[in-house]
Amino acid sequence: MSLSSCGNRTGFSQEGGDTLHLKYSSLLSVVQHEGYTEVDIRNPWKEGMLLHTYILVPRQSELPQDLPHGTIIRTPVERAAVFTTVHCSLLNTLGHGENIVGVADLKYIKIPFIHEQVRKGKVADCGNGLSPVVEKIMDIKPDIIMLSPFENSGGYGKLEEIGIPLVECAEYMENTPLARAEWMKFYGMLFGEEQKTDSLFDVVEKNYLSLKEEARKMGQGRSVLVDKIVGSVWYVPGGKSTIGQMILDAGGRYAWQDDTHGGSLSLPFETVLERAGDAEVWIYRYSSDHQQTYHELLSEYRGYQQLQAFADRNVYGCNVELSLFYEESPFRPDWLLSDFIQILHPDKKSASALRYYHHLNE
Repeated sequence: MSLSSCGNRTGFSQEGGDTLHLKYSSLLSVVQHEGYTEVDIRNPWKEGMLLHTYILVPRQSELPQDLPHGTIIRTPVERAAVFTTVHCSLLNTLGHGENIVGVADLKYIKIPFIHEQVRKGKVADCGNGLSPVVEKIMDIKPDIIMLSPFENSGGYGKLEEIGIPLVECAEYMENTPLARAEWMKFYGMLFGEEQKTDSLFDVVEKNYLSLKEEARKMGQGRSVLVDKIVGSVWYVPGGKSTIGQMILDAGGRYAWQDDTHGGSLSLPFETVLERAGDAEVWIYRYSSDHQQTYHELLSEYRGYQQLQAFADRNVYGCNVELSLFYEESPFRPDWLLSDFIQILHPDKKSASALRYYHHLNE
């Protein structure tokens, strides 16, 4: 049941309830009232505006009178259409894979359980996430649809007309890795797993802060260049992005660490070369059915040979097809931070192997 999608209204209605203390998130506000919980998501693209308000009401109780303006969701959610691989993975981790009844962009979901359920007809393939098959979604009758919002997306088209609550998963717009991971608490509330997500986040936080302290004691690490050319531009993480913050936490030196953008910067190769061409190590993500080599990387763009890290053979690739980078790292930033520390401090021995990245072979 949906009363409204809140669009870009201003203000935060948090009076008369118990505010749940979130240590890191700058976008979530959670207030528990008698009979319901109000969750506000700040608009990451418009200062002082709200992206959405959700009113979580226990499934077995009657709807309280005089509920505030917002989208009502009965909890725990029993049936969910999930449009992103990372949220499918989190629900699977929480033991709620069986609650997923529909997915979009199936080819990007690298979770065997989901593909098996689709083959058995227990999970519907709803097509492309940007233009899903609305009729299929209506047939499976999900309680919620979990999807990622984008700036200036123009809304969700017909999805907004069918009366199924749209859960806007905006955690990727948080500025720190722990802030992003903390959103698991909100998703735990949706599925009745507050205790489990609280415990999991405590583990993530403890591990992350411990690794960060280890990196601090190691001193300054290597300078690093991130990602590579896509089409005609190089998308580098902004200084206030989660990756930019993680490089800092790992003790790395990053040419854009003073940049104030939370997303990526699209730059021509010449700008990247001038500003970070002398970086000691280069880490990048790619998609392939095999581990890439220096020869293959150079065949993509001859200009790469001008990079110091390429000449010194200090290049590490993360094959997102053969690793669970996108599925795991948003909610387990401690695992990714461990990789970064090992790469940026090669002289320090580590008890764990690299999880996502691998040193390129010739």
